[in-house]
Amino acid sequence: MVSPRKLLPTILSAKSDANIRFDDLRRLLSRLGFEERIRGDHHIFMRLGIVEIINLQPLPDGKAKPYQVKQVRQLIARYRLEIDR
Repeated sequence: MVSPRKLLPTILSAKSDANIRFDDLRRLLSRLGFEERIRGDHHIFMRLGIVEIINLQPLPDGKAKPYQVKQVRQLIARYRLEIDR
């Protein structure tokens, strides 16, 4: 388990999108203020003030899908999101 503070720079660097654990990405989004709703294996994240909805599904090995990590990175950069706590 990687702390959200350490994971954020890793995601922003775009060097290891294929090696991000799904649970770590979920934890990061939670720390960034997103609310999570689960329907089957779809984890849907929403945040007040952000139009886009993030829909994530884990891979069988417990990692996040690289293209979804990229979507999260683009959203973080677009809205200049930071960890508050």
